[in-house]
Amino acid sequence: MKQNTVSRRKAIQSVGAIGTAAAIGAVNPCLTANTATADAKPANWREQINQLVQKTLFIDTHEHLIEEDDRLNADNPRMKSNDWSFLLCHYIDSDLLTAGMPPQTFQNFLSPDVDPIQKWDLLAPFWPAVKNTGYGQAVDIAMRELYEVDGLSRDSVPSIQERYLRCIKPGFYHDVLQNVAGIESCQVNCLSAPFGETRQPALLMQDISIVGMHIGPNIQGYASKAGIEVHDLADWHRVIDWWFDKYGPYAVAVKSQAAYGRNIDYEEVPAETAEPLFKKRIDNDPLTNEEKKQLEDHLFWYSVRKATEWKLPVKLHTGYYAGQNSMPLSRLQQNPAAITDLCKRAPDTTFVFMHICYPYYEELIAAAKHYTNAYVDMCWAWIISPVAGVNFLKQYLVTAPANKILTFGGDYIVVEPVVGHAAIARRGITQSLAQLVEEEWLSLRNAVELIEPIMNGNAQRIFRLEEKRNVLKKAPWI
Repeated sequence: MKQNTVSRRKAIQSVGAIGTAAAIGAVNPCLTANTATADAKPANWREQINQLVQKTLFIDTHEHLIEEDDRLNADNPRMKSNDWSFLLCHYIDSDLLTAGMPPQTFQNFLSPDVDPIQKWDLLAPFWPAVKNTGYGQAVDIAMRELYEVDGLSRDSVPSIQERYLRCIKPGFYHDVLQNVAGIESCQVNCLSAPFGETRQPALLMQDISIVGMHIGPNIQGYASKAGIEVHDLADWHRVIDWWFDKYGPYAVAVKSQAAYGRNIDYEEVPAETAEPLFKKRIDNDPLTNEEKKQLEDHLFWYSVRKATEWKLPVKLHTGYYAGQNSMPLSRLQQNPAAITDLCKRAPDTTFVFMHICYPYYEELIAAAKHYTNAYVDMCWAWIISPVAGVNFLKQYLVTAPANKILTFGGDYIVVEPVVGHAAIARRGITQSLAQLVEEEWLSLRNAVELIEPIMNGNAQRIFRLEEKRNVLKKAPWI
């Protein structure tokens, strides 16, 4: 590891031992004194904010990480290639393609049949166009930190490849996430199953995916494991109940990314209306767009109410789409209004609106300020647009309650770029707080006091993590 990484590892370990409150006093003893003294800014006050942000462990509230065992098995079909190019298979692929990289060239770049060193020649014409985006910076920083190189370049690729292979060994998820990225635990939305029975449940906590419960619905994907034959709507309700009964105690939340295909304007639709529509779905009869929406709306609220019974927050995708050439901004613009309707319809449900609804984040701040049950998660946002992340956090902290903001989720399938994303997020949090102090919207004391809750404490409370950690020690699949 590079020297700055080693020193930050030690800082993270020390703060875990002494606690954030003690670290605040260690950074600046005057911050524990009376208010008049505490508000006086010493000469190095910016560095003091930065030091505490660097020391504070993140709770990572959103990932799609594949299992470590999948990474260790080079023949696993989920692995496109077992070389350094795998770090560029998620998110940065979109920037490369929109920058003009031909799709076949990108497929060749990921192919295991192409020599890893020669892959640089495929990337080189497009890397200058994307290396400064949030996606590009996350990859570049991760390679610097993990492989002790001076960024991604023709000269560094041989060393990157050699160190990539050296890194892939049992326990490397723990090292990458906790020791290097400074992450206490992650929350994973598994993409291969409705709930991931991970072998590292304390590190990779899991959401229940409800998207297939209400979109489609995905009858085979959910009913087969439940062992329930689905003939009518009541049967499908029993399937949904089974997933919550089995995994509700172990899950930290539920998640739906249905906003990729529709607005999140879910209306109340009674079972009597949904029943004949579900029968048409079972019989493979076509549904009109309105019928499809009614069925989805009914099943959404059934799933959300089950989540609420289990005291599980409901995470919903909002705003920007991953990928390229498929995003209707007119639909994204409708998300904030739908958010307020959801909060009003279900006041007992904790809604976590993800990705700051980029680029419509001011409207999301308004919702969080007004609705008790509206929470905001900055997951993914820091690499969509690092500068927008800074602006959002600044506006949020002086507008809406600070106990409803979550400031980091890597949102990656591949674990290594999480290191870069976390570094970008720490830089952004530091800049947001420092600018608010500089502009006299926050005192130094108040800025420092916000660091622990927005990076760690809020998530601990919202997702009841201490309770979940205790339950997960006895997870039956371990």
